Amino acid sequence: MPETPPPVRRSKAIPVPPVAQSASEKTLPLRINGKTYYHEGDPDMPLLWYLRDVLRLTGTKYGCGIGYCGACTVLIDGKAQRACLTPVKALVDQDVTTIEGLAGAELHPLQQAWIEEDVAQCGYCQAGQILAAADLLRRNPRPSDEDIDKLPNLCRCGTYPRIRKAIQRAAQALAETKK
Repeated sequence: MPETPPPVRRSKAIPVPPVAQSASEKTLPLRINGKTYYHEGDPDMPLLWYLRDVLRLTGTKYGCGIGYCGACTVLIDGKAQRACLTPVKALVDQDVTTIEGLAGAELHPLQQAWIEEDVAQCGYCQAGQILAAADLLRRNPRPSDEDIDKLPNLCRCGTYPRIRKAIQRAAQALAETKK
């Protein structure tokens, strides 16, 4: 039977890795719908799952998971972004608005126009459609039909003509409130 070699002795102490940071040092402050939340989990977690599973803001939908369909669209500093592709660590010092936070005391003009034009059929994509339209109207207060048709969000039910009418109606309502 071979002999067991003696343990290796080192002349220098091996540095011990530091103890994991406390949760408070790893906490990410997130501003969502005007309120600050503190995320203590995985900083790579997609915003979509933080909104739905942690905050229970379920208006933002999971559609494709690759940023193609737009069902998960939210506004980040006023710009339409896909929540399924955005890690929470990218949102520090930014304002996130979901469909739940778009309205104030009254419905946002887009939400009101959506109702008046009876846009929703199944309704699954509507939150993302409305938030994409909000970004469009922020950038272009008087969009043409061609501008609206360039929105990348998909609607499985094909309510694009009603979406177009609702965005035009909201643009008109917003223009009238600025007079």
